[in-house]
Amino acid sequence: MTEPASGQVLLGMRGASVSYGEVEVLRDLHLEVRHGEFVALVGPSGCGKTTLLNLASGWLQPQGGTVERPERVRMVFQQDGLFPWCTVGENVRMGLRHVTDDAERNRRSGALLDLVGLTTFEGHYPHQLSGGMRQRVELVRALAGDTDLLLMDEPFSSLDYLTRLRMRGELARLLREQPRTVVLVTHDIEEAAQLADRVLVLSDRPARVRDEVRLTMPRPRAATHPEVVKAVHRILTELGLESDPETVAVVGRKEVP
Repeated sequence: MTEPASGQVLLGMRGASVSYGEVEVLRDLHLEVRHGEFVALVGPSGCGKTTLLNLASGWLQPQGGTVERPERVRMVFQQDGLFPWCTVGENVRMGLRHVTDDAERNRRSGALLDLVGLTTFEGHYPHQLSGGMRQRVELVRALAGDTDLLLMDEPFSSLDYLTRLRMRGELARLLREQPRTVVLVTHDIEEAAQLADRVLVLSDRPARVRDEVRLTMPRPRAATHPEVVKAVHRILTELGLESDPETVAVVGRKEVP
């Protein structure tokens, strides 16, 4: 299969609309994600971020407008989707099903586990790992696949703050080794500003893109870097949260309500 060209529009939504009964979730939404980009989506709870990801994955079809997506799409969820009856190595090899040679599949699985420092846990089962370790396995399994677009639905939300910080750095490092086009949904504004090339700020339901924040500094970015702090301030202001003293005190670590 031909690889997408650099800069090519990989995901395009043009006038996409979705309703659940009388509840209008997305209305006339337009966005584009180009090959190689990392785009983060932030916005109020219930505004339609996960619905937007479901459109991008093909699990949901729009009731209005069009969605263009690549054929090869993978999703990383809030709770890891590891198979509990499979070992760490077996879970990663699930992502390498397209590799038909057993020796090559084992070699690639071992290399991926080495990338995240889990080689010695290859024979362990998910319940024997910490939450952060399970998410590392989930990430390399998703990156192992022959896929064009990686969709991430709050993948670190169940982790404590320090582990989340480590996982952001881990993800940035993995993407250097295994480049992918990524769309990340997150409630964590600091996370979006540390990881994304562009942060799209969504409005209340029915969602529309109300602002776009571009970041140019290479990843990984420190949470205290001026470009990250400036982006967090702009996003908070756009969401009407900058006047909240508690929000200002913890900057982007406060999740969007």
